[in-house]
Amino acid sequence: MSARAATTEGRATRARRFAALVRKESYQIVRDPSSILIAFVLPMILLFLFGYGVSLDTTQTRIGLVVEEEAPLTRDLAAGFQASRYFTVAVGRDRREFEEDLVLGRVRGIVVIPKSFVADYSAGRHPALQVLVDGSDPNTANFVQNYAQATVANWERQRLSDSAGRPPAISAEQRFWFNPELTSRNFLVPGSIAIVMTLVGTLLTSLVVAREWERGTMEAMMATPVSAAELLAGKLLPYFILGLTSMTLCVLLAVFLFGVPFRGSVAALYALSATFLMPALGQGLLISAATKNQFLASQLALISAFLPAFLLSGFLFEINSMPTVIQWITFIVPARYLIPSLQTVFLAGDIWPMFGKSIAAMLLIGSVFFALAARSTRKRIG
Repeated sequence: MSARAATTEGRATRARRFAALVRKESYQIVRDPSSILIAFVLPMILLFLFGYGVSLDTTQTRIGLVVEEEAPLTRDLAAGFQASRYFTVAVGRDRREFEEDLVLGRVRGIVVIPKSFVADYSAGRHPALQVLVDGSDPNTANFVQNYAQATVANWERQRLSDSAGRPPAISAEQRFWFNPELTSRNFLVPGSIAIVMTLVGTLLTSLVVAREWERGTMEAMMATPVSAAELLAGKLLPYFILGLTSMTLCVLLAVFLFGVPFRGSVAALYALSATFLMPALGQGLLISAATKNQFLASQLALISAFLPAFLLSGFLFEINSMPTVIQWITFIVPARYLIPSLQTVFLAGDIWPMFGKSIAAMLLIGSVFFALAARSTRKRIG
């Protein structure tokens, strides 16, 4: 047999061996209910929670409106509050009517139109309203205060524009790009897809590979002619495909069920997602090789992958508002690069200069994880 024929036969043997590994791992995924649960059922639950259950939009906030002096002017201003889509208003004549409700959380704020309001307004003085808010929830307190100020400003601007001989107040016209309605679902759902891919890539991989370490089947496979690279690739390829399949299902639900706009290209979506799965799978492989225990692997995956993706990626909390040390830590969180890229694909379109930087960062992190995982695997076998 010539050297060329031997090389061709060797490649064919490696190809059959690799295909057998992929087929074996695929059968294991299908037979394992936990894999289906993590890959499809859990992502659907998370997506429905973020799509329907979680909202950062503050509307219909309950407030008490105190009108201390009945007059056409104060009734007109009270009508402005009642017509606002941001408030559900209960009207009273004394703030003490709502103090207990504020303490018990039945209202989130009390807006007081004082007795001096009409006199001050008629005299050309700038009248003041009092806004009492529940400071135990700072976000809602800020919303109530800001929306109350905006309601008063809109009312005053409308009166000035309707007054003869008085010029309308100068106003700033706001325009919001990419998400004109400021709907939180439009950026929460794309971000939750990254959380789902973290679970599928890191948690599922770490659990399944750790299970093989526990059962001893990993050492048995390493004792065969299969190389370490073939073994790792054969085990990770089905989970790579599983991750992309789960992502595809989430995107279809986001677009057709939740109505999230998709303005980018499918190519950009899959390029970003496939790149993100590299550090996710590499981290899961590293965890499983380091622990060889499913319980420890699951705990480490949640602590080192899920929680950072949820808290340190900019998904819910602004990274620039974090302490400087934490901001530096976020640079090694792969989800930090995927979440804004996915949000851009959905809401803005393809911006490849941004995507290129994110892809390069995720590939670098993935390379480090795979190098550490391969080194840990060789030490364990040795």
